Amino acid sequence: MRVLTLAAVCLSLLALSPAAGAATPVRGAAPRHLHGFLLRADEPAEDSFARTPSFAWDPVGGAVRYQFQLATSSTFRESGLVYTAANLTTPVAAPSLTLPWITGNPHALFARVRAIKRSSATPWSAPFGFDMEPNAAPKPLPSEPGLLRWTPIEGADSYQVWFIDINNPTAKMEDVFTNVLDEREFYTFHRSTSWTGTIRWRIRALRLQNDPDQVKNHLPAVTYGPWSPVYSSTNTPYVTGPITLGHTVSDVIASGDSSPAHRLMPGFTFNGDTALDGTKVELFRVYIFTDRQCLNRVYTSAIVGGPAYAPRPYGPLALPANAAAIPAARSSYLRDGSEPDSYSFDGEQMKPMESEPASTPTTAVPADSDSTSAVSAAAGPTQLKFGGNVGAPVDLWDTEWPSSGYYWTVVAVGAVSPGALTTSTATVSALGALSTSAVSGAGFSIGDTLLIGNGGNQESATIVGVSGGTLTFASPLKFGHGVGEPIVRTGGNLQYVDLELPQDVCTLGRVARFGKNSEPSLTAAGELFASGLSPSGRLTAGQAFYGYPLIAWTPALGASAYEVQWSRTRYPFAPQPNPQNQNALGTMTGATSAVLPLKAGTWYYRVRGFNLSLPTGAQQMSWSDPAKIVVAKPKFRVVGGGK
Repeated sequence: MRVLTLAAVCLSLLALSPAAGAATPVRGAAPRHLHGFLLRADEPAEDSFARTPSFAWDPVGGAVRYQFQLATSSTFRESGLVYTAANLTTPVAAPSLTLPWITGNPHALFARVRAIKRSSATPWSAPFGFDMEPNAAPKPLPSEPGLLRWTPIEGADSYQVWFIDINNPTAKMEDVFTNVLDEREFYTFHRSTSWTGTIRWRIRALRLQNDPDQVKNHLPAVTYGPWSPVYSSTNTPYVTGPITLGHTVSDVIASGDSSPAHRLMPGFTFNGDTALDGTKVELFRVYIFTDRQCLNRVYTSAIVGGPAYAPRPYGPLALPANAAAIPAARSSYLRDGSEPDSYSFDGEQMKPMESEPASTPTTAVPADSDSTSAVSAAAGPTQLKFGGNVGAPVDLWDTEWPSSGYYWTVVAVGAVSPGALTTSTATVSALGALSTSAVSGAGFSIGDTLLIGNGGNQESATIVGVSGGTLTFASPLKFGHGVGEPIVRTGGNLQYVDLELPQDVCTLGRVARFGKNSEPSLTAAGELFASGLSPSGRLTAGQAFYGYPLIAWTPALGASAYEVQWSRTRYPFAPQPNPQNQNALGTMTGATSAVLPLKAGTWYYRVRGFNLSLPTGAQQMSWSDPAKIVVAKPKFRVVGGGK
């Protein structure tokens, strides 16, 4: 299983040392009504959560700050401490770590808080006990032939699908960041319903895990939820005839301009097996463009056997590399691997997005071009730490649907044995050399067999590498070769070649349109997801606060981290420097809540997600609509007089 880890490296706060705590007199009443919540401090009380909650409690008069602890022990033994924060200035806490799945009788996790005054500290509050329990496993949703689909799970970062009937020799599992998975293993080089009729599968949700070093007692937190029961999906027999497009499918099933935008990267469905020239095929490729003419390509799919394609971040199928391997492919399930060389209809070498290098996650507030300053603000310091392989960039950027969107099509692909190809040596090659320089390396591929030389020095060679005009061989040359000697390809590996030009099929109407957009929500029914100290000194959830407020948001599908910014004006939104983040314009977090360091006044804040399946440096998703929040000035009154 591919595992990702995330650590919030800037938000951990050290607790007071036992010696310092012992030196502070204990006086007054402990904080009351400590509780956990996900969006608002006034939501119905819960003691079980599927993602790390925020916490709130009644304020204590005279408190300068609060000390907060999470532990696996109701007596808060040192070995049981999971998280501590010592400098909370308002009665709210937003831990950013990933808590483990853990349940007890009656509870397994405990929180407590105490107020620190100028010359004393209150007793610790009564422990608030709670459990962490995963959401139920995803359930199947209606789909189309060749495509598995399931319910998105709030807070899930990705999903792992287990193909029950593929064991050659180990179980076949696929990780994806969307809620659809194509059945390419079952369809590629297979057409009978004995292969494609019934697919049995299980699924579980995956989440990012905090770096164990950031958890005080290093308590492990697994990255997965429970496996689902075994599900069975049934496919109808493959439809033959001209290739036609179906729907795009993810959290919605869409069919053009009148459909809603996808919040997750969709799968693409189609049917038919006949190219424009009447050729019957069994392989296909999906292309995605920004224009109706299908010229500006932004996505190239892996080759699949139809009738659906959905992006996979960890690579395509290992297609047969030579004609002799095709019979074996027809009698088995292909494993993941790499595609042999493939080319477009007009000769351009193609590489599927699934084979691109893994993306580099965003770990800091990016350089901001939305500032009112004449100079873009520089990127902030690193706040998040990711580990593991997040996979290839197989997602698409948000669009302003329906005014803008993407266009997609499907083309037929053929497996072609390479024909004769001739070039000549460009430099002298010595006896025993493992490579030679050719006048042109175009068209040559790994696995090609060659004849090099003339008459007495002619010999055969097999290519193991091609770089520009340099051909590298499997074994040393037996003869020396001069400049201009012929190099003739006599055979080689299969090449996978498009049998149609996207521009042509789009012109003839084989093109469809879809949109994609996802953003977190900051409100529900007009109520803000914000909590903190009211101007009258009470714990409140609303829009007006005294001191730093805690804001929360609903998880955006596809997001694995979030950025928060705040501005004095709604429009133009002018993000303000964050003094707690080296004056970067905002803050990053792996959680779905944050405490904003706002001074008195009227503010507007916004949140956007970061999709790690987008290319490095361009993983920003859509901003939420700005939400208004008010921070009141402190009020004073005279409590005594004098002369």
